[in-house]
Amino acid sequence: MIDVNKLFDLLLYDPNDPVLFNSAFFFYYFAVFLLCYLAVHKSKTGRVWVYTLFSLYFFYKACGYYVGLVILSAIVDFNLSKWIHRTPKKSTKKLLLIFSIILNIGLLFYFKYTNFFIGILNDFAAGSIPLLKLTLPIGISFYTFENLSYTIDVYRDEIEPVDNFMDYLFFLSFFPKLMMGPIVRAADFIPQISQPYVIDSDDIGKGMYLIISGLFKKIVISDFIYLNFVQYIFDDPSKHTGLECLLGVYGYALVIYCDFSGYSDMALGIARWTGFKIPPNFNSPYQSRSITEFWRRWHISLSSWLRDYLYIPLGGNRKGKVRQYINLALTMLIGGFWHGASWNFIFWGGMHGSMLAIDKVRIDYLKKRQIQFGGFSGGLLKVLGVLFTFHFVCFCWIFFKAATFHDAWALIHQIAYDFQPEIWPELYTGYTAVFWVMVMGFVLHFMPAKAELSMENIYSKLPVVASVAVMVAFVWLLAQVKSTQPMIPIYFQF
Repeated sequence: MIDVNKLFDLLLYDPNDPVLFNSAFFFYYFAVFLLCYLAVHKSKTGRVWVYTLFSLYFFYKACGYYVGLVILSAIVDFNLSKWIHRTPKKSTKKLLLIFSIILNIGLLFYFKYTNFFIGILNDFAAGSIPLLKLTLPIGISFYTFENLSYTIDVYRDEIEPVDNFMDYLFFLSFFPKLMMGPIVRAADFIPQISQPYVIDSDDIGKGMYLIISGLFKKIVISDFIYLNFVQYIFDDPSKHTGLECLLGVYGYALVIYCDFSGYSDMALGIARWTGFKIPPNFNSPYQSRSITEFWRRWHISLSSWLRDYLYIPLGGNRKGKVRQYINLALTMLIGGFWHGASWNFIFWGGMHGSMLAIDKVRIDYLKKRQIQFGGFSGGLLKVLGVLFTFHFVCFCWIFFKAATFHDAWALIHQIAYDFQPEIWPELYTGYTAVFWVMVMGFVLHFMPAKAELSMENIYSKLPVVASVAVMVAFVWLLAQVKSTQPMIPIYFQF
């Protein structure tokens, strides 16, 4: 007999157990959602209402009554954008846009940065202002940027405002990307809402591949490496040798990539199954030969957002070389601050911004002198470029992950002054499975794009029954290897 009270409790928000793509609850939720969605798939209005209600409930299960912020944001920007579009006077349009930006950034600032600046005031003025008891709403950084891009695009006359409020709420609350991105733009998403729901074998195969590969990255690679090795290293680096710390940094490079890109892949796959195509967020970033290329491959939706709505408005490359380098550094500083209210993130963004500026100098120098490298020397430089870029990114990850500057420098100190390579046999014996999973993760990451395309084609050619069997078998396998408690995705905190 079904315990009604237990079922009711399961359906309510639990702050200690937020819904995740890799949680058992999500599989039941998604199955019910698909049944309801397919039941109304011929009606555009029905699809919008079902998807929106399920999305809002999904967000409620993730962060409780903060779901109201999504609805409030949608109401404000839906109406402001229409007002901006109807207003003929340019100065009034600009005032309305500024008002929208202040509201959106103000909401984000209040929840994310208030305590950070209170701490700064207390430090500099020897004050004792109490910190506020604030909980960061999950996904607020993502849907704030989506709101801003929508209103700015309307102001620029690049898109027309949405006529139907439910369409805009649907766009903003779309659950596959709501909490961890990608940052989707209204111009790319909203036109798809009115299109009939039609999916083919390619959509099914591509969606399945993305969901399976995303779950594999998240649970088998990221969670396993973090729980069984990386967390011990970063908890107290001074207790570990330099060799352990270095391997911990390599491990974290895989952890953060597989965690975030795995979730993004699942979002893309779920969207594909429901008739929507959202842009990819990652493209094998550790294959990059320069830091410029890295930021074209890593968190692509954030990189392009910062370029279009911050770097270019600051002047981009239109106001001279020095100003361009300053704009690059400033954009990445703000990008680092977007990740969190911490000096570590600001320093991380500053290092990337500085390196982007230096790389731009290198690119301009080679172009000006028409220097090109081919043959053996060109191939060697490509390999060296990948190695340098990867290790620079890993160095920056230390500050991104470490709780404090002290912990970051302690880890770097261990690598530089207490390496102890002779402990490798003992270390390998203790963490054999972890190191082989790391090897597997890097091998998969450096596989050519053709291999991924081949896998997608195989999935797309499977009959429906075989596809269901593959998915069920894969979910069963994950249940055998995953940790008892699903690990909270890293980018939930942003």
